[in-house]
Amino acid sequence: MKPILLQGHERSITQIKYNREGDLLFSVAKDTVANVWYSVNGERLGTYNGHTGAVWCVDCDWDTKNVLTGSADNSCRLWDCETGKQLALLNTSSAVRTCGFDFSGNIIMFSTDKQMGYQCFLNYFDLRDPQQIEDNQPYLSIPCSDNKITSAVWGPLGEFVIAGHENGEFNQFSAKSGEILKKAKEHTKQINDIQTSVDLTMFISASKDNTAKLFDCATMDHIKTFKTERPVNSAAISPIMDHVVMGGGQEAMEVTTTSTRIGKFEARFFHAAYEEEFGRVKGHFGPINCVAFHPDGKSYSSGGEDGYTRIHHFDPQYFDFELEA
Repeated sequence: MKPILLQGHERSITQIKYNREGDLLFSVAKDTVANVWYSVNGERLGTYNGHTGAVWCVDCDWDTKNVLTGSADNSCRLWDCETGKQLALLNTSSAVRTCGFDFSGNIIMFSTDKQMGYQCFLNYFDLRDPQQIEDNQPYLSIPCSDNKITSAVWGPLGEFVIAGHENGEFNQFSAKSGEILKKAKEHTKQINDIQTSVDLTMFISASKDNTAKLFDCATMDHIKTFKTERPVNSAAISPIMDHVVMGGGQEAMEVTTTSTRIGKFEARFFHAAYEEEFGRVKGHFGPINCVAFHPDGKSYSSGGEDGYTRIHHFDPQYFDFELEA
């Protein structure tokens, strides 16, 4: 299970995302560059150049036509996936933390940070209306004055967005009216990452409270909890097996004071039904910031604080890594 090492960033990776077919892998980092790679061999296909600050988030629409990135340079940008040309620039008052296409690829959402006197907003744009893009005027903008959004994903059928907040709370925001449809609070600390299952019926959340939790997308019911001894930065659900993979480590500022052995910078596999850990994969020289399963379920990728992205191909039926005693 020798990983493919992708070296295209100079600073720590912030998010990685596969397209729907899984032949491409997008990676963004704190170094202003968004890269796209062939997932089968790790060859770099190209870059999306234009941001002037750390890029926090990336998403690709269902037919791999457009790419969306959000950055700390107070902008969200839309790119042509094939040519790398910038199609739209949406300026904001503060850093863009999360972004995403709905299932149709017609509507985008992104959230801004609560900083510099500006509050956190969740914005919806309809790409079929060029006027919205031209005027930089979303058809819906929802203020989140209390706790900023730290992670967000689209729910099934593009009806709502599930947002995780810095106080450990979840909200379902309607994409039509902007009202909060449902709430849940199962975490005690900040939610670092939310990822959905392939059929959009469930989502998994990763939190600073050392747990990852599985929820029902529609009802927001809490289903399972996966516990570790350190903050979880990212978690993903396998598309073909009852498995989840989690990545984490300590806070970035504490990394220099611990050795890699004690730092526990491994990707950890848990059984989704039994909540038991059954495998770990070493590799990164610092905390893992993001993990993602390939849509076929036979490989997964992890992006770390060390600036590397690793693609691990394996047969999920026969894991060839050992669990430490």
